Amino acid sequence: MSFKIDRGLFRYDFIDHHAVLCVPVDADVKDIRKRYLQIARRLHPDSIITGSSEQKQLGNELLSKLVNPAYEKLANERTRTEYILILSQMGKRLVQESTSVTLNTELGRQLAAAANIDHSYKSAIAKLAQTQYDSLEQALQIIAQISELNLVYLMRSAAKTSAASSATAQPKVNSGTPKPDTAKQASSAPPAPAKEDSVVEQYVRRAQSLIDKNQFAQAKVELQEALKLEPKNSHCHSLIGMVYLKQNQLKMAKIHFENALKLDPNDQIALQWKPKIDKVLGQQPTDHKVTSSPNNGDKQPDKSGNGGLFGGLFGGKKK
Repeated sequence: MSFKIDRGLFRYDFIDHHAVLCVPVDADVKDIRKRYLQIARRLHPDSIITGSSEQKQLGNELLSKLVNPAYEKLANERTRTEYILILSQMGKRLVQESTSVTLNTELGRQLAAAANIDHSYKSAIAKLAQTQYDSLEQALQIIAQISELNLVYLMRSAAKTSAASSATAQPKVNSGTPKPDTAKQASSAPPAPAKEDSVVEQYVRRAQSLIDKNQFAQAKVELQEALKLEPKNSHCHSLIGMVYLKQNQLKMAKIHFENALKLDPNDQIALQWKPKIDKVLGQQPTDHKVTSSPNNGDKQPDKSGNGGLFGGLFGGKKK
């Protein structure tokens, strides 16, 4: 049995795994796993005690062909990061093609006009999750409806970012020759921020907020987008290094901390954490400071009292 859905994000040759599990597009791994277990218990053939053999077969196929692949994609750190990045790009694409986007459900149209998009979106998703797989015959229609909500949310989020950056990107131009006093004011006025700078700042703010909530995969996507615009932004490198550190990807963290120090030898985050990573990896610290001479002498012993990862980085006696 094949399952075909042609609404929402599915219309764009995209498998909307968030819609299959009925979780928001910014859901973290803990919530994704919790939701998956709820659905798996509902669809497993042993759980459909009073159902017919056809019901059990349908439940099993929904589980094996839609639900399990969705969970595998979103539970894996690497594939989820890549997937979220694609979602971000789709949001931008939807904004550009907004005139051709058609909403088929009243719920989708209501969300498109909602004043508080975040609250309305997550409330609608939570409500649909309560009955998503109650009727297995209606499950595909509900997944399509959820995917339409995801489409609207991505499109409005991307439009909000685009509008905010456009509002600060272009300075106002006065026609004609200004009077002496207005000319003086114009010359002393601060220059309008560059478009790239304003967008990068927004990415960084969102990433910092996600880091504070321990939503590291989403934070990494925001910072990767920022680094595409400003590859030489030391703060972005140090923040994404911190994200990799929290995910125990020490080699990747080390690379970004090194990049941060090359760009800004006084970057405090990189200065604090790179030497600790070097100790855990058993490597000589690399000195990127411009003001001090390289030190390739003996490596300092690990005083943490614990040779493990968390002992090396976060344990030990505080000085």
